[in-house]
Amino acid sequence: MATIEEGTLLWEPDEHRKQNSNIYAYMRWLKQQKNLDFPDYHTLWEWSVNDLEAFWESIWEYFDIQSKQPYNQVLSSHKMPGATWFSGSAINYTEHIFRNRNNHKPAIIHSSELRDTSEVTWEKLYQDTAALQQTLKHLGVQKGDRVVAYIPNIYESVVAFLATASLGAIWSSASPEFGTQSVIDRFKQIEPKVMLTVDGYRFGGKEFNRLAVVENIQAELPTLAATIVVPYLNSNPKTGQLTNVTIWDNAINTDQKLTLTYEHVSFNDPLWVLFSSGTTGKPKPIVQSQGGILLEHLKALTFHVDLGEQDRFFWFTTTGWMMWNFLVGGLLTGSTIVLYDGSPGYPDNNMLWKFAERTKMTVFGTSASFITGCMKDGITPGKDFDLRHLQSISSTGSPLPPEGFQWCYDHVKSDLWIASASGGTDVCTAFILGAPILPVYAGELQCRGLGAKIESFSDNAKPQIEEVGELVLTEPFPSMPIYFWNDPDGSRLHDSYFDEFPGIWRHGDYLKVTDRHTCVIYGRSDATINRGGVRIGTSEIYRAVDQVSSVADSLIVDIQDHKGNSFVPLFVLMKDGYMLTDDIKKQIKQQIREQCSPRHTPTAIYQVPDIPKTLNGKKLEIPIKKILMGKDVNKVVNKGSLANPQALHYFISFANEQLDTKTK
Repeated sequence: MATIEEGTLLWEPDEHRKQNSNIYAYMRWLKQQKNLDFPDYHTLWEWSVNDLEAFWESIWEYFDIQSKQPYNQVLSSHKMPGATWFSGSAINYTEHIFRNRNNHKPAIIHSSELRDTSEVTWEKLYQDTAALQQTLKHLGVQKGDRVVAYIPNIYESVVAFLATASLGAIWSSASPEFGTQSVIDRFKQIEPKVMLTVDGYRFGGKEFNRLAVVENIQAELPTLAATIVVPYLNSNPKTGQLTNVTIWDNAINTDQKLTLTYEHVSFNDPLWVLFSSGTTGKPKPIVQSQGGILLEHLKALTFHVDLGEQDRFFWFTTTGWMMWNFLVGGLLTGSTIVLYDGSPGYPDNNMLWKFAERTKMTVFGTSASFITGCMKDGITPGKDFDLRHLQSISSTGSPLPPEGFQWCYDHVKSDLWIASASGGTDVCTAFILGAPILPVYAGELQCRGLGAKIESFSDNAKPQIEEVGELVLTEPFPSMPIYFWNDPDGSRLHDSYFDEFPGIWRHGDYLKVTDRHTCVIYGRSDATINRGGVRIGTSEIYRAVDQVSSVADSLIVDIQDHKGNSFVPLFVLMKDGYMLTDDIKKQIKQQIREQCSPRHTPTAIYQVPDIPKTLNGKKLEIPIKKILMGKDVNKVVNKGSLANPQALHYFISFANEQLDTKTK
């Protein structure tokens, strides 16, 4: 495919689409109810970020948030971290999911490599949630207790989450593709009372029994009182080695209609714990609030994804990625959410497009890497499948290159809203995303989200236009973490986001804001490894590599080029007497697959003479990443701070001689 220039205009919404959009309905409401008249999206955004209290109060009012008692104030202060929202209110997330349900309309359409496509009505979802709520109560789950799930993106996962949240308990999930230690490192930190799990799963036509892994996880969770097993791989799994087991069918079995009860909690009480890895230590347990997530997801999914009751909302995700949580939030809008568990490329890259035809989805959410993979494979979904219902394609996980945008218009549908988005686990939403009333430009994200004061900061902490800088958030945002688990003084939270620019959230992405108010993301500015939107800390990779006895040390970086390709080289220092052989490469990849996940295996592995480190022994991950991206070594490394400055020579040569061909 021929290259296309970034910023090329590809699509504009017609007047009918604009007038019937949810965001136009909100703008009309603001004019009628608040006497606020905004001529375009950017003026609306400017108001939303410069008068935060008025904007978020309007969101509360517009969506008629149900609270057991009134709030005292919208925002305690503009200080970050430490700002609190809607103090005094008492809400429940699950209550807002079910308050306007249409019992005979499908709430969920789900399918997998193990299950045929089927629909679940709102009535069934409600009854199963109520039944599981009763089971969790009998198991002693109360407000504040943790319920964890080692489970794929299947119907049962949604039921389990909604039942957990209805009790004011705290949810956390991991995909079964994650290895034993990665799951233990996550769940052990939050001391769960109940765990849900499957016996195994199928991916790419291959079956993976996980009962031995579950047994090992159980052994490391002393607070676990019960485990609920979903028979997924086998109808009658052999759970004899597990303790305190309840089978799923028994957990939701009831011969009577039940009524859900709701534990109303503080707006700022926890809803879930998401894990996003830093470069050192165990995965970061990010705690987000019931109220913050409720307001942000209502806003983002209604105005920026444009969901309504008529929509069928799909995102290809696992339960280990925050996009699963975002997908479930689609139920808040009354739309039908569409789940799929399995490989997006099995038996080939046409599978998800065939699924789109079968389910009549209106919003197709995926990763940029999936779209570029389809492009490279030369498939033609618009020609081969009936996609008349499809209105929008959304992508995230990594930057979608201009050619990816053009491919969607050429080979999927000519009248299509392409909404590339960027956000993160840290806020469980997108900061920068789409709006159905704005044009689409190749390679660009349409707008900064309402209520999110996003800027591109220069090195001297000044906002800039048409320059690449650090993505920062300069004002509080409701779905920011309320805290990290087991971080009583807030030091880990502070160091993760507020260390670089005091009082300003540094997100860890490179951003350019154009003079048209669109945005371009240029990949991560930190050292985490991002594959398909699932970020994992380098420390987890190193822990796996350390299990290979012939390796003395290692360093890994994630580099993305202007086309959205991700190149993840692993550099290893071998012990004396060893050379990096194909067999050792296989051992390394096997350890990473088993202990981390298959998606985080490196693109390539190289032997190096030394790993560059600071005088206090810290690996030079970010400087090496910048060198490999073509930055001047003298501008990114203070050689006087290094214990072994000669170790840089290999990486400078690597950047000059090899990297360009690896990322083309």
